[in-house]
Amino acid sequence: MAYLQPDKEGKVYLPAIRAAKERGEKLVCLTAYDYPTARIVDEAGVDMILVGDSIGNVIHGYGNTIPVSIEEILSACIAVKRGTERAMVVCDMPFGTYHVNEDESVRNALRLMKYGGAEAVKLEGGRNRVDLVRRLVNEEIPVVAHIGLTPQSVYKMGGYRVQGRTAEQAKRLIEDAKLLEEAGAFAIVLELVPRELAAMISKELKISTIGIGAGADCDIQVLVLHDLLGLTFGRQPRFVRQYANLREIMTDAIRSWSNDVKSSEYPNEHESYGLTDETKKEMAAQ
Repeated sequence: MAYLQPDKEGKVYLPAIRAAKERGEKLVCLTAYDYPTARIVDEAGVDMILVGDSIGNVIHGYGNTIPVSIEEILSACIAVKRGTERAMVVCDMPFGTYHVNEDESVRNALRLMKYGGAEAVKLEGGRNRVDLVRRLVNEEIPVVAHIGLTPQSVYKMGGYRVQGRTAEQAKRLIEDAKLLEEAGAFAIVLELVPRELAAMISKELKISTIGIGAGADCDIQVLVLHDLLGLTFGRQPRFVRQYANLREIMTDAIRSWSNDVKSSEYPNEHESYGLTDETKKEMAAQ
């Protein structure tokens, strides 16, 4: 068909995720919320890009992810999709978009895929989301599940704490993971769970685990890009390793430019546009 465009070589779809799990190959996932960032992340070779509801914290300055709207996520997803050629684009379903009933949840997920360009959606919750995951998958919507610390449940949990530390909690998380796998999720985020528990779940499941603060044995690792690049404020979790300090680089660049402006060193004659010699002669003759 004329509207079908060839994918970039190595384009990541579900079969590639499954094959990597079977081979024992580690994959990487980062967040992105706009076109230039998505393009950079994609060209760097990242396998999955998550348009996360973390947009609320790192872009909009919200205190948590609860206020994020589907319009904010949809706008970000459109931009990210435009900047992505190889990576799989996964979009978070914001708080409130999959909580009322299954029909509304399906409509919201379809909106993210049809208009946002998402290739999969992610939602939080364990056994309480099994029926919804099954329904979404039956509607041809690939689903990433999310258990352990679920940030949209911050008020219920009473903060951001490691989950699954007791034997009872660990057993429940293992059961949740298996139920979500059976329901059709193709991957499960494990957030802030003990590394031993994450390793057990990763070994027992046929689908991929995506770890964030869950140790090195998960099949895929995900981080918020702004944490990795030093573009966040305040104290960071233990699992965040900062690979660059772009905040410092940006501050230095802005101060240097500002100083050049104030000293009249910017813009110089090569960085601005002058009149042509012909125009100068015409003006002088007037």
